[in-house]
Amino acid sequence: MSAASAAAEISPSAEAADCEVALEFDAIYERYFDFVWRNVRRLGVPDCHADDAVQEVFLVVHRKLSSFEPRSTVRAWLSGIVARVAREHRRAYTRKSPLARSLAPPLDPDEVESGAAGCDEALAQAQATRLLHALLEGLDDHKRAVFVLAELEQMTAPEIAEATGANVNTVYARLRAARKEFEQGVARLRARDGWRSR
Repeated sequence: MSAASAAAEISPSAEAADCEVALEFDAIYERYFDFVWRNVRRLGVPDCHADDAVQEVFLVVHRKLSSFEPRSTVRAWLSGIVARVAREHRRAYTRKSPLARSLAPPLDPDEVESGAAGCDEALAQAQATRLLHALLEGLDDHKRAVFVLAELEQMTAPEIAEATGANVNTVYARLRAARKEFEQGVARLRARDGWRSR
């Protein structure tokens, strides 16, 4: 009998299960933290509430990890949790401060890394990110979630269906509608910027 199997026989099974879940949770946290953070922001949770939303996502993951069934991917499972948490945070934020949601803070050039060519690139990247978030804000919750998961996270339609609880045909329909609305938003911005540059 090895030392590991002897230790397993001595320790209670509940402690072993808790340890196994904790190890799995730690691995999920390490691997998917950036994924959760990106998508909490992309799904409209403002910067000032993003930390709370991410923490809430991982609290739900920790609580429900023992009931996770590996028939779906961890990423799809997490995406569903992120979408629900982000929706609740946005609703709470809107109820508490509807004006604050509509006012985007101006881009602070001092926050952008300084450097010769890097400064311009970082500023352009920050502006592009802000523009993306503004365009995503124009989509309703369901279309936005599908668009983010398909276009930005490169998830498949079956994975998105698992994450959102919708059937695959609904995912495709929402994605088509979201792409159309997104392209219309881009066209409006280009027309507005073209008018300004005259």
